Amino acid sequence: MSEKFKIILSLIVALLLLPAALYAADIIGPKVRVIENNITVSTGIELDKQYLNDIKKGISKEIIFYIDLFRVWDSWPDEFVLGKTLTRTLRCDPVKKEYIATSLSGTTLTEKRFNDCNLLIKWGLSIPELRLTNINELEPAMYFVKVTVESRLRRLPPIISSLFFFVKQKDFSISKESKPFPIGGELEGHDVIRKK
Repeated sequence: MSEKFKIILSLIVALLLLPAALYAADIIGPKVRVIENNITVSTGIELDKQYLNDIKKGISKEIIFYIDLFRVWDSWPDEFVLGKTLTRTLRCDPVKKEYIATSLSGTTLTEKRFNDCNLLIKWGLSIPELRLTNINELEPAMYFVKVTVESRLRRLPPIISSLFFFVKQKDFSISKESKPFPIGGELEGHDVIRKK
């Protein structure tokens, strides 16, 4: 190998191995409700000041919410039933005073513009009343909702990410579960609220 190639390869490896900033994050909820036979989930995320300041300074952030429904089994591992993914991209440009957020859910892309970066952050970090599924599609059993939130640090091509599996690609990745709740039985005494 030539000397220049070795230097370039060393620089690439060094850049990939640079330690990423550590961020603190906490999931709000999840709050699960049954409204008109639909399971809805309200959740959000609280982030530390460093992460929020990065957004306000103009660093674009992508936050992914995975909202999954699981069936509880006593003798077996819990069963994944279904899930939804929401990808939120937050961009504040303090120079141009442009505050744009996008939300991708399945094939639906929504773009929102705000007058203030704080309003953009408030909208981007919360999910109120997301419809998960209809309870008539589920078998009677105990269920729980698991919310996982992650923020992507960098996107590496698949081959490079498998070669450099030790390189951090996320700012953070956290999960939180709701309390188990019954479907097909009485809902009293649980966090789930039924409204007609």
